[in-house]
Amino acid sequence: MSEESDFDTLIDSYVQTNTGIDPLFISDSLATGLRGHILHAISEGKLKAAGTGNQEGNAVRAAIRSDQICWLDKTSKNPFELEFLQQVDDFIRILNSTCYTGINACEFHYAVYEKDSFYKRHLDQFRNDDSRRFSLITYLNNDWTEEDGGQLQVFTEMNTRKILPHSRTAVFFKSDELEHEVMVTHRQRLSVTGWLKRV
Repeated sequence: MSEESDFDTLIDSYVQTNTGIDPLFISDSLATGLRGHILHAISEGKLKAAGTGNQEGNAVRAAIRSDQICWLDKTSKNPFELEFLQQVDDFIRILNSTCYTGINACEFHYAVYEKDSFYKRHLDQFRNDDSRRFSLITYLNNDWTEEDGGQLQVFTEMNTRKILPHSRTAVFFKSDELEHEVMVTHRQRLSVTGWLKRV
């Protein structure tokens, strides 16, 4: 499948339903490489408890979210991180040319939900900073089932939708419009989560 048809899947499903989903957004080799890298980061203690809010308002609130994160950096020498960030840049280029979104920056982190972790219903855009325009989540979990929990539950005016975090699947939506939550997970759940920004 070509790069353009991959991106079309995500963009077209977003236009149709406000929730873009592509079950094959990244290659199997990239998903495997990212998964291995994040597991190595966990073993080295590089992940930190995620907070809510930004700037001086950022704080760890375990009753709201209980995942751990580690930020990606374009100065990284890890080839899988660099390949993923290049794919995001290519996606932004096509998104801007087809949807005129004006995206000019992005930020991403690994997100790890250990067993019994969750993230309560929320929006991704901060109240005091509207630079986050779109959220993009890419999952890295093999053989995920309904019994494993950890679904991404998205809320619209019309319905509620639950998305299983299958490996290679990407989910894409507007950061200031779509409330969502991560339901309690019953096994370790891995993703690369981030935001396309206009700054």
